[in-house]
Amino acid sequence: MSDHSLDDPRRDPAQSTPGDDTDTGGDDLAPLLECLLLMAEEPLDAATLAQASGSSPGAVEAALAGLVEEYRRGGRGFQLRTVAGGWSYATRPEFHDRIANWVRSGGQNRLSQAAMETLAVIAYLQPVARARVSAVRGVAVDAVVRTLLRRGLIDEQGSDEHTGAGLLVTTDHFLARLGLNSLSELPDIAPLLPDASALEAELAQLARPPREGQADDHRGNRDDEN
Repeated sequence: MSDHSLDDPRRDPAQSTPGDDTDTGGDDLAPLLECLLLMAEEPLDAATLAQASGSSPGAVEAALAGLVEEYRRGGRGFQLRTVAGGWSYATRPEFHDRIANWVRSGGQNRLSQAAMETLAVIAYLQPVARARVSAVRGVAVDAVVRTLLRRGLIDEQGSDEHTGAGLLVTTDHFLARLGLNSLSELPDIAPLLPDASALEAELAQLARPPREGQADDHRGNRDDEN
């Protein structure tokens, strides 16, 4: 019997490109996506997963939708969801309170109170200069900011047009840790910080350049408070 496969002009499905929307990805696409997502430190979008898996974005989206439904039907303690513009695993909402209690009681890699307060100021006032954050908290925040930078929760982006100071913003990792898609999903500022309008007025007053001879004293006082 002759081997007709040698005369078959059709392309081998294994050679399909990531941009080919007819590519179904094969039976191993879903488990491969699971592996990629488990290894990733940040949420991955469909385009990135398509490139990594050698499948089309359409096939990836279909496989992800199938995994979402599979986990839902199976009653798993985790879910696959979109976070910060990408896909990531997360615990199910109904278990959040018990997990949070365990984390708080065991101190599992949690931030200090000072770090949490500093992160809240940056999140709600970003982009914000380090000096303004320090003014809001009333103490020097250099050490805390270094911790937040090291953990990837904030980043420096651009500079103040008047002072040239670097501006602090939150990162996609910050959104992922909070389970948010965008900053618009942050809760109201009222429970966490003073009234926004009053705070802005206070910051405008604090932002005025100190008189000559007072700058060094002001900096020293802040460092002493820390």
